[in-house]
Amino acid sequence: MNKDRRDNSKRSSLLQKNILASFLIKGWSALIVLLLVPATLHCLGDYKNGIWLTISSLLLWIDNMDIGLGNGLRNKIAEYIAHGEHERTRSLISSTFAMLTCIIIPVLFILLLLIAISDPYTVFNATPSKVGHLDQVLMVTVTLVCTSFIFKLIGNFYMGMQLPAVSNLLIALGQTLALIGTYIVLYSGSHSMMLIALVNTAAPLFVYLLAYPYTFFYKYPHLRPSFKLINFKEARAVINMGVQFFIMQISSVILFMTSNLLISNLFTPALVTPYQITYRYFSIMLVAFTVICMPFWNATTDAYERGDIEWIRNATRKLRLMIIGIIACMILMVIISPWVYSIWIGNSVAIDIRMSIVMATYIFILIYSMRYSYFINGIGKLRLQLIFTTVAAILFIPLAYLTTRFTHSIIWFMIVMCLVNIPSLIVNRIQFNKLINGKANGIWMK
Repeated sequence: MNKDRRDNSKRSSLLQKNILASFLIKGWSALIVLLLVPATLHCLGDYKNGIWLTISSLLLWIDNMDIGLGNGLRNKIAEYIAHGEHERTRSLISSTFAMLTCIIIPVLFILLLLIAISDPYTVFNATPSKVGHLDQVLMVTVTLVCTSFIFKLIGNFYMGMQLPAVSNLLIALGQTLALIGTYIVLYSGSHSMMLIALVNTAAPLFVYLLAYPYTFFYKYPHLRPSFKLINFKEARAVINMGVQFFIMQISSVILFMTSNLLISNLFTPALVTPYQITYRYFSIMLVAFTVICMPFWNATTDAYERGDIEWIRNATRKLRLMIIGIIACMILMVIISPWVYSIWIGNSVAIDIRMSIVMATYIFILIYSMRYSYFINGIGKLRLQLIFTTVAAILFIPLAYLTTRFTHSIIWFMIVMCLVNIPSLIVNRIQFNKLINGKANGIWMK
């Protein structure tokens, strides 16, 4: 009993420290993102900025090509560490690094080939006279992001160790370098998309390259990856869980990240800019809630592996109260949004108040769904999330296309984004309550 109490206290203490540290880091990160928006906009203008934002969103496809190995690894690390299996953890890390390398090398060559043989101006609905050397920009960014793809696993390692604040710090450091680079480009008088692309994709890679020796040669040498420990049979445990995460990640990309490309093609690239401005403004609350929820993911894995269901119940009660505060904050954010936009970006971009209202609704739907999904992810019962996110992804593009053709309105486009996410929210809530109360069976337990 005393050991269970010590584990409970240690888990809660680590959770609180990571939430506090993550708030500070994510606050810093959010400020950087806010500063990046006007800097990039002034450097590129609304048209080229819309193209760059669309490219950035598509680069996230590469980030999700790990067939869920990153999220699968973080769950398995938490599980193995809970049982004291350090050598098995080291083998798992080694094998996952090897598998990611095997995945990304052919992906890189295929993407470079596609860029070389296709017409990127047609894909992005862009005018060559307004955006020069688009194919070169794509080749450079794809190469750098594919290289980062392997080393970003360090962030998943820290999350598996119940240290999400460190993972957030690595991301924030990359964003900081990108911000510095963007302002250097801005004040140099250059309006080059290539330079903006370079600083934004090379910065995170540089941070991860520095983090690797610190993590595995100084901080955790007993968990350092080794070629001798590569065992693809060991990695099957990660793959089995990871494939489910992967499908959900791809579904999320279709739901959330292809919106820029759709807006660019269904409307105009220039309209991506106000859409992204409203998204980045209201996603401040999404980031804040993610900071709170993220540590719960692997803390839940640890608690579930030890049979500490009461800890999970107590943790979710605290999140319930936070949801009320988030509703109030988002209403206030909508009310003051015109004033915030005028200070933030000036009068260069006009933003309809209806866009702010719908975007706030969309972000809240995501937040409320996350309030349950992070616990479910930690427990590893992913089947229902997999089904509903996949169905939503399949429905989103045709529904968005048809709605836009009938209404010619980006507001209705955004309403479709809200509607396709509501079923997942409802199912997440039902499944969580069944799991936590011991009433789950059949599909609810998978």
